[in-house]
Amino acid sequence: MRAVLLAAMVGLTITLVGTPLAIRFFRGRGYGQLIRDDGPDSHQTKRGTPTMGGTVIIAAAVAGYLIAHIPFPGTNARFTPSGLLVLFVMVGLGIVGFLDDFIKIRMQRSLGLNKTAKLVGQLVIAVAFGVLALQFKGTKLGISPASVNLSFVRDTTIAMSSLGFVAWAYLMISATSNGVNLTDGLDGLASGTAAMAYAAYTVIAFWQNGNGCARALADPNNCYLVRDPFDLAILCAAAMGACFGFLWWSAAPAKIFMGDTGSLAIGGSLAAIAMVTKTELLLLVIGGLFVVETLSVIIQVIAFRGFKRRVFNMAPMHHHFELAGWPEITVIVRFWIVAGLAVAFGLGLFYADWLSGVPQ
Repeated sequence: MRAVLLAAMVGLTITLVGTPLAIRFFRGRGYGQLIRDDGPDSHQTKRGTPTMGGTVIIAAAVAGYLIAHIPFPGTNARFTPSGLLVLFVMVGLGIVGFLDDFIKIRMQRSLGLNKTAKLVGQLVIAVAFGVLALQFKGTKLGISPASVNLSFVRDTTIAMSSLGFVAWAYLMISATSNGVNLTDGLDGLASGTAAMAYAAYTVIAFWQNGNGCARALADPNNCYLVRDPFDLAILCAAAMGACFGFLWWSAAPAKIFMGDTGSLAIGGSLAAIAMVTKTELLLLVIGGLFVVETLSVIIQVIAFRGFKRRVFNMAPMHHHFELAGWPEITVIVRFWIVAGLAVAFGLGLFYADWLSGVPQ
């Protein structure tokens, strides 16, 4: 438990202290956000706000994870394939996002990498994760970090081939990273929502560790067959702390944006965490706000291209409410409420499944 708390505190402290330094660094080099011309007029005042703040989030999460593994008295953390694979996805997609942000700034345009280049970057990271996640079978349980079985709150009986799992990993990682990217349109909206999602997975992984099938006292009929839950709890806690600390500076009016550097890294890592904790479909509930934002874009595109009509004033959905007259801060807080309810419902489903297996 001490390692989990340490990881969270380190992640929080680094973003609280390091983000102002990043703001000065990026501002001094003119690394400011470019605003799309067809967006809400109120957003034009944000032009020039430092971006690529996701570099601080990633650095803080990595540092929190690494420092928690130093053998302090009372800590027993060790590096595991599951934790390192999630970290690989976070850093890898962070690099893809960084390139996207840097091209925007260098070329002075609101679009960075083209769609093909971004999808290729996501493909390389996701395929590498998918292949490696089926390796490294542990000595205690004899299982790899991920499973070819589709999972909700634990593995189901629906199985895929190894190739099918790799394709599924790509779908999850690309969809979730793009979902967080679409949500990152208002000050602090994505970072606040991500912090809640990471908090939920900290609880889930810690609970799985206490009730893992490898433990002597675990009920063999109601335990979690997860490879490295304690290490995953540490990583989730570090990422949670990093997002909360960054939110201090990105809350409205934002002094820095996370950019694609942060949104792609956060979304990809959440998808990877869901796969290694065997809660893949539960992520649709815990990340409910990301799902709604993504669906709003899909619906808008289908309606406009197929019927030449707009369902929303503008997509993603948060812009619809802005153009409907809601102040930005009102949209942000209400969307945070929706995100919090989704997280609470997701944790409720996870715990209800546990209770259903407890002898009465």
